[in-house]
Amino acid sequence: MNEKEYQSRIAELEALLEEKSARIAYLEEQFRVAQHKQFGKSTEGHPGQGELFNEAEELVVETETAETAEEAISYTRKKPVRKPLPKDLPREVIVHDISDEEKVCACCASELHRIGEDKSEKLQFIPAQVKVIEHVRPKYACRTCDKDGISNKVKQAPVPHSVIPKGYATPSLLAQIITSKYQYGLPLYRQEAMFKQHGIELSRKTMADWIIRCAELFKPLYEQLHQHLLKQPVIAADETTLKVVESEKANSYMWLYASGADSPSGNITDTATSNIVLYDYHNSRAGQCAVDFLQGYSGYLQVDGYQGYEQTQATLIGCWAHARRKFIEAKKGAGKKGSGKADWALNHIQKLYRIETQLKDKTVETRYLTRQEKSLPLLNQLHAWLMKSVQQVLPKTKLGEAIQYCLNQWEKLVRYTLDGQLSIDNNRAERAIKPFVIGRKNWLFSQTATGANASAVLYSVIETAKANDLNVFEYVMTCLDELSKPDVDIEQLLPWQFAKR
Repeated sequence: MNEKEYQSRIAELEALLEEKSARIAYLEEQFRVAQHKQFGKSTEGHPGQGELFNEAEELVVETETAETAEEAISYTRKKPVRKPLPKDLPREVIVHDISDEEKVCACCASELHRIGEDKSEKLQFIPAQVKVIEHVRPKYACRTCDKDGISNKVKQAPVPHSVIPKGYATPSLLAQIITSKYQYGLPLYRQEAMFKQHGIELSRKTMADWIIRCAELFKPLYEQLHQHLLKQPVIAADETTLKVVESEKANSYMWLYASGADSPSGNITDTATSNIVLYDYHNSRAGQCAVDFLQGYSGYLQVDGYQGYEQTQATLIGCWAHARRKFIEAKKGAGKKGSGKADWALNHIQKLYRIETQLKDKTVETRYLTRQEKSLPLLNQLHAWLMKSVQQVLPKTKLGEAIQYCLNQWEKLVRYTLDGQLSIDNNRAERAIKPFVIGRKNWLFSQTATGANASAVLYSVIETAKANDLNVFEYVMTCLDELSKPDVDIEQLLPWQFAKR
């Protein structure tokens, strides 16, 4: 082998070594990210089922840690202040007094006079009670006509209206079943066991049938909310998987559309927006699902990077929370050696969020002007850094993917600066879809598409009621009672109208 062949062979081996090293680095990064997803604690996650069992212990440890840290800094410990119990709760007053014989002074035998009192409150829990409401309708007839052989018409009060005709379920019972499952994630088989403790044989099949029939009653209210949603200037959207047993496809999808804030007190704009949360079930993730639901909506639609929303007529707004999350993954994938570029991007994005924190309670006009003055220069700096870094980072690494995601979504990511009504991220939709995700961990799947559609309607009613600070149980119970009547006024049952009652 001559010198030229030797050098060529060395170059081939070095290229092969560089390729293998890059492959090993890529696999190590993927392993670290997967390991963190499997075993690490997410800073953005909601407590899952496993964490719920350790909730009390974790809270105690967090409290002790916080107190220790505070003591180390200032050597003072704040005494926790317990909030008083609500004044409107029923109260039973028990007076613990001394006997009349003890109300005499031990020194001079004079009668003691009352100088004050000490009060302490204890909260008592009364388990749920069930009772049977028996409807009696007396019958009346004329004896004289009966003797004379004249046709005798029996008079009787009309049958009282019922949510489930010929069924024994009352609005309160149905509201309890619905809120237990869709607000608190309690599967029907557990509710079946709970009713059994009261001596009531109520099968989960019966409850499932009731739920589907109740969802049908709520359909007109759902459609009314749908029409109000399409009039909002900004809609946030998201979607998540759902297992439907009788569906031909492996995964179906629950789509979510939300407007306003999580609650009336959480509004960040001074426009008259409504707090609405609607779920829409489909056995597909095709963009046509969003097109059909939005019915030509041309306002702002805040979404993640899913391409399906491109088919709509809305103006799409990107989500900086998703962009930030990808840089967090890049930082985790880098391991102990760290990633300076990922840290730089995260710090820069944090500056954008810091501006939004200051604008939280400001007017739409103030938000717009401040973003033009402060946010746009930061965005321009970040874009210049992305354009430079994309040429320096391998595209298949987590950092490369994060940079490329931002560049691909850049036009949508910067649009939040165009209007003070817009948010920097799509967290409104992500928070709204979280109750469904948590509930899914408990009941796991829907048996049929009919059940999935019923879940979409009932989740919509409950989450919209929560967003409008209503007592969900009372709202569902009242709506069921009203919707079962023929002359119901749907407009008066909208959450913001119901709150005025």
